Amino acid sequence: MNEGTQDRPAVLVTGGARRIGAAIARRFGEAGWHVVIHYGRSADEAEALAAALPSAEAIRCDLADGDAAVAMVEQLAARLPDWRVLVNSASTFLLDGARALDPPTCAAAMQVNAVTPVRMAQAFLARAAARGGRRVIQVTDQKLANPNPDFFSYTMSKHAAAAAVRMLAMGAAETADRVYALAPGAILASHDQSEAETEVSHRLNLLGRKTGADEIADACLWLAEGWLASGETLYVDSGQHLLAQPRDVIYLAREGAGL
Repeated sequence: MNEGTQDRPAVLVTGGARRIGAAIARRFGEAGWHVVIHYGRSADEAEALAAALPSAEAIRCDLADGDAAVAMVEQLAARLPDWRVLVNSASTFLLDGARALDPPTCAAAMQVNAVTPVRMAQAFLARAAARGGRRVIQVTDQKLANPNPDFFSYTMSKHAAAAAVRMLAMGAAETADRVYALAPGAILASHDQSEAETEVSHRLNLLGRKTGADEIADACLWLAEGWLASGETLYVDSGQHLLAQPRDVIYLAREGAGL
């Protein structure tokens, strides 16, 4: 842990070692926060990122183990004097479909993407000390408004996580607290995509542009101030959620589909 932790507001970013989670962690670090970077298997990346930020630490936890995740939150709450934000960014993204839900894939998606984040949010809202109230930011997906049958269990789990946001805002948060969903569109290469394929698939939105990970990170920092009403969802996807796309953009691009 770097020096100066006591004087900085703190944020925990799950899945903070890589991809969008790392962009979020960097943005908070650059803004003067103490950043707790959660990781599952990416120890080297997490430690390197923590070392590069002014005030940060890396912490390991398997989010498939909900009890361990709650214990992690409780331990952090006991020692962080001003823990203002929990960003649930970690996610599992495996393929199954509407015609053949894969039970192990579904169980993993529901646990890591929905159940564990909810339990972590409950523990955070109950135990963390924060000046000006606590903020939970649940990273979901533009598929909330624009569903398709690909990655069926993943999408189902994100809908469950989004439903929990409003319920937590109503039933677990105090007046000064806020609980939000942040719904990105296609941001980085995912599943079996090549970088070249993203140049096509990630422009299948109303603006015809790639949405950057930096935009998600900036949105997280903005939500950390709590300007929206609790329970709201913020879409950052260049308008993708306003379309009706019959398949995931990975496959639309491969099949030569347009808007």
